[in-house]
Amino acid sequence: MNRPAEHVLPDLLRPGLTLVFCGTAAGERSAREGAYYAHPGNLFWRALHEAGIAPRRFAPFEYPQLLALGIGLTDLAKCHSGNDADLPRGAFDVPGLRAKIDRFEPVLLAFTSKAAARAALGRPIDAYGHQPERFGQARVYVLPSPSGQARRHWNIEPWRQLAQQLHQIGV
Repeated sequence: MNRPAEHVLPDLLRPGLTLVFCGTAAGERSAREGAYYAHPGNLFWRALHEAGIAPRRFAPFEYPQLLALGIGLTDLAKCHSGNDADLPRGAFDVPGLRAKIDRFEPVLLAFTSKAAARAALGRPIDAYGHQPERFGQARVYVLPSPSGQARRHWNIEPWRQLAQQLHQIGV
């Protein structure tokens, strides 16, 4: 499903955030339900809680409550939904992401897949976890995709390392 004019999911961003998660694009289920990481097979909400990033397991429709935790959400493709392979060429808006990160100045930017990080950083991603460069002023993390389609690459350890970094910052 491609919707080229309007944002599929609104950004969950504001100044003063500690952490912003960035995915590639909303999946079909997320687009239909109007909520980030809405597919039942997606591990995002479970990982947030199990890694120690969130105090409880949130339901996808509760995503606006993450702002109270200092956490924001966005995607590289704001105007399209679906699997990465089905997105049109040019769907990823890296300059738009950079402008948002420059404007809102989160401390950490965590990409929820190597594909998102590769597109935004413009280089291959060799390892999960902390990356050497910054995106704007934000420190960069790359996490294993929580998508059910990427289950064979799943590992919660980088998510736990991100949680440790958050606790060191004082969140």
